[in-house]
Amino acid sequence: MAPAVEIEVDGRSVRVSNPDKPYFAELGIAKRQVVEYFLAVGPGILGALRDRPTTLERWPGGVFEGAKLSTRGDHTGDAFYQKRVPKGAPDYVETARITFPSGRPADEVCPTELAVVAWAANLGTLTFHPWPVSRGDVDHPDQLRVDLDPQPGTDFDDAVAVAFETRDLLQSLGLDAFPKTSGGRGVHLYIPVEPRWTFVEARRALIALARAMERRMPEQVTVSWWKEERGSRIFVDYNQMARDRTIASAYSIRPTARALVSAPVTWDELGSVHPEDFSVLTMPARFAEVGDLHAGVAERAYSLEPLLEMVERDERDHGLGDLPYPPEYPKMAGEPKRVQPSKARD
Repeated sequence: MAPAVEIEVDGRSVRVSNPDKPYFAELGIAKRQVVEYFLAVGPGILGALRDRPTTLERWPGGVFEGAKLSTRGDHTGDAFYQKRVPKGAPDYVETARITFPSGRPADEVCPTELAVVAWAANLGTLTFHPWPVSRGDVDHPDQLRVDLDPQPGTDFDDAVAVAFETRDLLQSLGLDAFPKTSGGRGVHLYIPVEPRWTFVEARRALIALARAMERRMPEQVTVSWWKEERGSRIFVDYNQMARDRTIASAYSIRPTARALVSAPVTWDELGSVHPEDFSVLTMPARFAEVGDLHAGVAERAYSLEPLLEMVERDERDHGLGDLPYPPEYPKMAGEPKRVQPSKARD
């Protein structure tokens, strides 16, 4: 293996071990190119992560056919999520104390400078998963994140159609969102909000938005947590706003054969782009041309009150309360039975 190299990042020297180690072998992308990619989009990736507790999705062996990610039930994967700061981290790697739904605390990596991103990339981090909070207030989200997830029989174009309709609804409420590709088939919308409400309230606000979209587009949108009920529709994954649930940040690399990345786009572009337009190989040139299209996320802050008023109307006029949490979460107040409909006895 090639000897380690030192890369200068804003006045810090970051060590890159085994720089020629293949990370996307079929594309000729090695570890050093991954680090250099993140530096090329530096203001963008740091803007997405700065001062946010961040889970690292690490692929230390690179991405190859058959590689899989470890899960809660299967720890034998080739990649894994790092939720606590790794031992031996440099002193410039700062942390944020967060609390999991179980009540257990943890100190997560909290990027404050680009050298932290480069250091994490050297550890095999391809995808960064920041919480929707700032470390100054880890209990009150400052982003509402809308994950439009295509189900079997639907694709990226279907998610785009729902995204435009969602924006129309948001604007009617005095809100707006910043779109990006997920790096897969989906679309993510970021709504910057005032950090005045809890995770529970933010999640309920997202449920209200999802239900409104389901009423607008019943053949195209579903809010059903149970896959057997979703059909060929776009699922609005409301549980992405539950505590400790995150989505891939803007500019993160996804573990795909083509090294696709999650790419911020303008609303004018959204209808004409495709996820495969944005990869480790193409994004640096695009970033140099257009800059960080998500910079505005940090410059605005909307009120959740219009959506919380919708929560109240759903309860009052339609008898619609909370929806199920993921299975690993403790039972929440007001939550319905967490039972798959086909297996429910009643």
